[in-house]
Amino acid sequence: MAITLRQNLQIAAYIARQRLRGREKFPLVLQLEPLYQCNLACAGCGKIQHPQEILARRLSVQQCIEAVEECGAPIVSIAGGEPLIHREIDQIAAALVERRRFVYLCTNAILMGKKLDQFKPSPYFSWSVHIDGLRERHDQSVARQGVFDKAIEAIKEAKQRGFRVTTNTTFFTQDDAHSIRDVLDFLNDEVQVDAMQISPGYAYEKAPDQEHFLGVQRTREIFRQAFADGKRKNWRLNHSPLFLDFLEGKVDFSCTAWGIPSYSVLGWQRPCYLMADGYASSYQELIETTEWEKYGRGKDPRCANCMAHCGYEPSAVTATMKSPRESVRATADVLRGSVRSLFK
Repeated sequence: MAITLRQNLQIAAYIARQRLRGREKFPLVLQLEPLYQCNLACAGCGKIQHPQEILARRLSVQQCIEAVEECGAPIVSIAGGEPLIHREIDQIAAALVERRRFVYLCTNAILMGKKLDQFKPSPYFSWSVHIDGLRERHDQSVARQGVFDKAIEAIKEAKQRGFRVTTNTTFFTQDDAHSIRDVLDFLNDEVQVDAMQISPGYAYEKAPDQEHFLGVQRTREIFRQAFADGKRKNWRLNHSPLFLDFLEGKVDFSCTAWGIPSYSVLGWQRPCYLMADGYASSYQELIETTEWEKYGRGKDPRCANCMAHCGYEPSAVTATMKSPRESVRATADVLRGSVRSLFK
């Protein structure tokens, strides 16, 4: 695991405070989408299918700050759309870092090289670059040639400037254990990113491609094969050990989508950023009026094949904190990852 020791300790303290206060539902990560507009048209994305009037909208810096402070999440994933299109994205990131939030700025990296000067390295700031496979597979996924090379170039430049750089890789039916190992080995060993996030794809309702999303059985099969022979311990994965167990089918969890609420130009999205069953005007309204018990595998047919991190990573983290054994296991992974980072 490649969650930093600083982040791990602060998140553990945050969760402990929530439990002491008796809070049953609390956010771990805010999925902040300050715009839906993008400079790519990926077949598996359901965000850019909105009408032009919505694609033209932007959250202001103040709206982003208020959303973060309202929900109180210690981690903020700034997504979209493509966040670097937003003219004030550097101000948004800086304001959240100033408030000691761990910020992950998700990007396809097309504009990243040009925008690096607008950001400053910080232990609270990480680039999160989308890499959906090696060159041919990635460029096919984003439907444009040359994007993979541009992204790798931007990653290397950012690391040279002292930024923490992570990646985000989504897998589909075109992937198998071999392709998963290839891309993770490349990012971990050759590019030497600081951490990697992985997830099976989810079938966005509006995504043009509805044929290549992994089902539960296939997801468990390919991750079990990819992680075989202790392979996953060699990678700097930005996940709790229990979530990786979940991907392999060793454990199962109920969906806790309330752990990663989503706020966008349309408001607080129910129940998660993958589904849109209406929007709430406030975080409190989202938590109190969403029928959370209706979502998850075995409950809502749309959730039948979902094993995405937004619903199940919070479940894994909560289960880790409740178990002394799993807490020790997770801490050992963090310490092991910290030592490896010193010698990479």
